[in-house]
Amino acid sequence: MIRVVLTGPECSGKTTLAAALAEVFDVPWIPEAARRFAEGSPEPLSAATVEPIARMSMQMEDAVVLAAARPKMIVRDTDLVSTVVYARHYYGASPVWIEQAARTRLADLYLLCHPDLPWTSDGVRDRPMQREELLADFRAALVAFGANVVEVSGVGDARLLRASEAVAALLKQQLSAP
Repeated sequence: MIRVVLTGPECSGKTTLAAALAEVFDVPWIPEAARRFAEGSPEPLSAATVEPIARMSMQMEDAVVLAAARPKMIVRDTDLVSTVVYARHYYGASPVWIEQAARTRLADLYLLCHPDLPWTSDGVRDRPMQREELLADFRAALVAFGANVVEVSGVGDARLLRASEAVAALLKQQLSAP
């Protein structure tokens, strides 16, 4: 099964792009666990919520994979690498087990979304002035994890085209592999 993850700083089009790619390739997609947690919990996000978010992220992926009887591909709106980056950014460190799980569950392709879209407040997002810093943090973490990364920028159809081309190239590569 091929795993494609949309990642990057807040308000960089990850959710919109994840849903669009899933539709283009007719595969399941998994929403962002941290957002689900934040929207469903009276508890504010904190260092104490990092581990429950990570567990929720893994459970959401596992449930989709089981329900779809091991689909050819899934698209994720973030994954454990995002949890690691945000834990480090907000709280100074990430639990070791989450970093280990992120390495074990590393996706086949990460689409690193640039924050070249307008920032909009929504009650969860809170760092409009730090999006470039977070982009650099995501880039560094993905390199350190040895991830396959394609950076995605642009607006609308251009952004979707760039992301679709990256996924199509991965699929072609996977199909031609021995």
